[in-house]
Order: sequence, then structure tokens, then C-alpha cells
Amino acid sequence: MRARFGYRLLCGILVAGFTALSTLAQESASATPASTGGAAAPPAVSVSVPAAATTPPPATPASPISSGDTAWVLMASAMVLLMTPGLAFFYGGLVRKKNVLSILMQCFIVICLVTVQWALFGYSLAFGPDVKGLIGNLDWAFLRNVGADPFAGYAATIPHSVFMIFQAMFAVITPALILGAFAERMKFSAFCLFLVLWSTLVYDPVAHWVWGLGGFLSRFDAAGTARAGALDFAGGTVVHINAGIAALVAAIMLGKRVGTASPPHNLPFAVLGAGLLWFGWFGFNAGSSLAANGLAGNAFVTTHIATAAAGLAWVLCDWLYHRRATTLGVISGAVAGLVAITPACGFVSPMSAIWIGLGAACCCWLAVTFLKTKLGYDDSLDAFGVHGIGGIVGALATGIFADKAVNGCDGLLYGNAAQFVWQIKAVLVTIVYSAVVSFVLFKLVDKLVGLRVSEHEERVGLDLTQHKEAGYTMLD
Repeated sequence: MRARFGYRLLCGILVAGFTALSTLAQESASATPASTGGAAAPPAVSVSVPAAATTPPPATPASPISSGDTAWVLMASAMVLLMTPGLAFFYGGLVRKKNVLSILMQCFIVICLVTVQWALFGYSLAFGPDVKGLIGNLDWAFLRNVGADPFAGYAATIPHSVFMIFQAMFAVITPALILGAFAERMKFSAFCLFLVLWSTLVYDPVAHWVWGLGGFLSRFDAAGTARAGALDFAGGTVVHINAGIAALVAAIMLGKRVGTASPPHNLPFAVLGAGLLWFGWFGFNAGSSLAANGLAGNAFVTTHIATAAAGLAWVLCDWLYHRRATTLGVISGAVAGLVAITPACGFVSPMSAIWIGLGAACCCWLAVTFLKTKLGYDDSLDAFGVHGIGGIVGALATGIFADKAVNGCDGLLYGNAAQFVWQIKAVLVTIVYSAVVSFVLFKLVDKLVGLRVSEHEERVGLDLTQHKEAGYTMLD
């Protein structure tokens, strides 16, 4: 009995204590300090207030950064970076085995040199505040003012630094495409010097003309207002025509390779490289929407369909002319389709993409099979025949097949002949500028360090003579 009484007494004391503490806490919270002096106001009477009458806390401003868009563009940047090692395997498999490492080395040194150039001043020249429609100024040199905040003129929902690094991957792969024309015969020192000069004096200005705010071929003025201009969703003129024309100039100026032409030394390498290029190209094209949205989806779909159609068309051309389908043919056709759909992927429908792929494959096949032989230039790996011709076909086809329902702009087939004229203008300007400046730069580099290795070095192979390495270990 005493135990039960004691237990009840203890419970009562605890309940009373907690009740008192709760009451004191409530009174303390509701008390308002006096405006003067240290005395507190009397406890407020508890009044029930309707929820609607309660003043909500101030809203936190929404960040303009979209985590989804940012994640997608970062992933797309990594995919585009993968394209340059993919190109190394593609080109490396097509040359003779004594030169395979020279191709891999050239592709990797492009990544290193152009990335540093881009960070120091290349990005500012290409995308910085406009100077008379010709070039960007140096306000963003050394990546000043290129940080976590968006620059709405280019991409409103991702950090400025993310836009910068995405564009850096385009700047990297473009000059790497050129080396396919002079493979197996150019000095490594000459290549490095030409690479930096060409990126600065050719790629950066053309990128500004077409993509930079205020560029004289751009669809947007310096203030970001839309206007008439050339359509190039992901680099038909800026990347492929630009590099393809420089490749043609290089092939002509360096002359033919020593010895007879030989077949690819490792086609499986080339197939692997083509597969990596196809994969990375989805980042190249769909990433150029700069957002994870329906436009990215359209670019992804059109890219894949055009590539498949081009691969089939090239195989068919080989089959009809050479009486057999070839592995080299199908991967060459796929790359031609990727090149041609690049400027159009964000402006055309999937059905139009089929026609672009078919047309690009046929035109590039004719250039590789007949034009090169007729004119007599030694474009080692058909950089001009695929990228130059394919880029021209794609840029012009964009002006024909562009559909307002896809991205707000019609082409020739939909009654807008003016857009096709803009595409012709952009193609011609890029061809002339790239050809002239590339010629001057090759001449300059030849005077400074010499362009071509000696005949003896070329016969031995660039792997040993330029790098003192061998791609393969041979056991006797």
C-alpha cells in the first residue's frame, strides 16, 4: 500500500512539475520586451487566429541555376571530351603501324594545349563582349568573371563556368580533325605551333562570328536580341567546314606521302574510334541545347537517325561500285552523317534527318572516291572529304530543311529562302577565311621550324623519329 501510495505521489509531483514548466515556457515565449527600460509586458492572452491571417515568412528567391540542366551539360562536356581520344583511335587505326603513336600523341597534346589556350584568352576571344562583330574582347581573359553565376546571354540556367568548359571541348576537337589530312608526315614541333596559332587566329574568330553575341553571322546581337543570321546548332561551319578547309590546305602544301598507299593497319581500332565518336556526338549535338529539354531530345534523335542513314548509304555506294560492302565504308559513312547533321540537329525533324544523312554520305563518298583522285591531293585520312564536304552539305541542308515547329526558324522548303541565303553566306565566308589564314600560318610555321619531316624519318616512321617510342612490341 505504501509503495503504491509513494508511486502515485511521485507521478503526481512529476505531472505537476511538467505542467508548471510548460506554463512558464509558454508565458516566456509570449512575453514582449518593453520598448524602454527592462520591464516585460504582461503575459498576452491566448487568442486563436485564423491561418489566413498569419503573415507568411518572406519567400527565398529561387536560384536561376537548374541542377538538371547543369548536370546534363557537365555530362555532355565529358562526352565531347571523349570524342578526341575516340578520334585518336579512329585515325590511329587507319595509318600505318609505324605512325600510330604519333596520331595518339597529336590528339592528346591538342587536349592539353587548347585547354590552356582557351582558359587564358581563347574563350574570351570567341565568346567575350563583342568588338565590331569580328572578335570578343579580353574582358574574360584568364577566366575573369567566369564563375558560378549564369551569363544569361548564352545560358540562363547553368553556371557560366559550365558553359565555358562545354565550349572548350569544341575548341579542342576542331584542330584535331585537321591532322587527318597531314598524318604520317608532319613534324611534331610544327604541329604544336600551328595548333596554337590556328586555334587563336581561325577557330576563335569564326566561333565568335557564328555563336558569339554580336558576331556578324550570329542570330543574336550584342544585347542578346534575336535577328536574322546563320543557323549552326552545334558546329557545321565553326567546326567541320573550318577544319575541313584547313585540312585541304595542309594536304596540298605538304604534298604526298613517301611510298605507296597502304591499307589501314588496324581496322578494329578504327571501328572502336568510330563508336566512341558516335557516342560522344550525342553530347556534342544534344548538349548544345544547353538544357535538359525537348530540344535536346530532338537533337539526340536526329543525330542518331541521320548517322544510321548515312552509314547505310555509304555501304550501298560501296556495294554498287566496288561490288562489296566494307567495314571502313560503314564507319566512314557514319562519321559523314554525324558531321552533316551537326548544324541541323536542333532545327530539323527526324524525317528530314534521314535525307541529310543520305545526301551527306553520297556527297562525301564521291569526294573520297573520285574528287581526291582527280585533283591529286593526298588527304591521308579524308579529313576534307568527310568533314569539309560533310560540313558544307549539312550547313546548306540546314537552310533547306529547318522547321519552325522544331526551333522557331523555317528553311527554304517552308518558304524562307532568306535563311538559305544566310547559310550560303556563312559557308563561303568560312571557306575563304579558313583557307587564306591557314595557308599563311602553314607558311609561317614552315619558315620557323619546318613543316615536314625528312624522307628518311618518314620512311622509318614518326613513332620512332619524333617520339622514340613504338606502338607495338615485335617478338622475333
